[in-house]
Amino acid sequence: MTVILILAALFALLLIRVPVAFALGGLGLAMLMLGGFSPLMAPQAILSTLDGFILLAVPLFLLMSNILLKGGVGRDLFAAVHAWVGHWPGGLAVATILSCGIFAAISGSSVATAATIGTVAIPEMIGRGYQKRFVYGLLAAGGTLGILIPPSIPMIVYAFVTEQSVLDLFLAGIGPGLLLVALFIVYSMIYARWFGGFKPEPAAGWDERLLATLRALPSMLLAAYVIGVIYTGAATPTEAAALGLAGALVITLAMGRLTFKTFREAIFDSMVTTVAILLIVAGAKVFGKAITLYRIPQDISVLISQTIDTPLAFILVVSIVLLVMGLVFEALSMVLIMTPVLLPAALALGIDPVWFGVYMVVMVECALITPPVGLNLYVIQSVAKAGLTEVSRGVLPFLVIMLLSVVILYIWTDLALYIPFKL
Repeated sequence: MTVILILAALFALLLIRVPVAFALGGLGLAMLMLGGFSPLMAPQAILSTLDGFILLAVPLFLLMSNILLKGGVGRDLFAAVHAWVGHWPGGLAVATILSCGIFAAISGSSVATAATIGTVAIPEMIGRGYQKRFVYGLLAAGGTLGILIPPSIPMIVYAFVTEQSVLDLFLAGIGPGLLLVALFIVYSMIYARWFGGFKPEPAAGWDERLLATLRALPSMLLAAYVIGVIYTGAATPTEAAALGLAGALVITLAMGRLTFKTFREAIFDSMVTTVAILLIVAGAKVFGKAITLYRIPQDISVLISQTIDTPLAFILVVSIVLLVMGLVFEALSMVLIMTPVLLPAALALGIDPVWFGVYMVVMVECALITPPVGLNLYVIQSVAKAGLTEVSRGVLPFLVIMLLSVVILYIWTDLALYIPFKL
């Protein structure tokens, strides 16, 4: 009964448009006071959260991605990939997905990926005859790769909450990320071949391919460098983010694409997003402290262990819960709220915490493209000047594909666990 009352209060706060951070923090503080606990636990929880070294990677990755965004790196990436695969059936769609994957490996941000590649790809694809609904859905779903292909900001937050290795989570995200890219490409080629009505285009010449590749090469090398120093252990994710930021500054300045105005805009945008993320983290920490003192995670874990005795049944139930929550919660809030509640039950059923983190991120991806709070829907709506209904209908096939990837991930656990633990 307590759980139902708490959830009802949380949903009520969100329905009256209280910001997520303040809804979580305020409700957590109220629970502490009603439960007879010291309200000083709230500021103590916040201070213990915001001094984490690992969270420093968040603003650094965000600033790096915003500098690259302002520097037009997305256009270079798209042009290079398009020069190589644009003549394939659905080649422009394939180029869009690959560009999203590459930019995701640089930025770690879903919104930045959708905005950067969408700005370039949407007019190109519509101009080539692709159906608008398909284009909008492709870009909204392609942007979600930004939080699965490492570096991933939600994975950093999950690692912080669960005290798991960020490196293991990043490595575990590679296989599922590549699988999702492959599934998107296969669907896009099939759709373009039989339903798309696109205009075929000739293959680009070798000179054009070489020139486009050279223009995109610095940013691609930057992505490889950031990922490489993390995976080889030469730098922590936070240090790698700082190195990536320095590299982004060098690239955009050397290309003459970064002015004081655009640099200031990048800093401001990164600051706003960072503050929003840290406020949500702080609010969720207070809420998490309260529900832990109320023993809600333990009670839920006991309830699940008594009623659900197989990992498959647990994953099915959790998937339904996360899909429903995705209708009203944004991605980071879901990770922060549900991880402390669900992870004890997952561990009791023998589910690997790193695998569970990747699974959570894939399910959170679905929240990014489900109305009414799917952030990627609003990004694409803004970039394309389209209606939210049209964008939402366009993402439905891609939502099904993402759920299919969850099924594959469950059946083939080594898709996530092979690289970090067996390679």
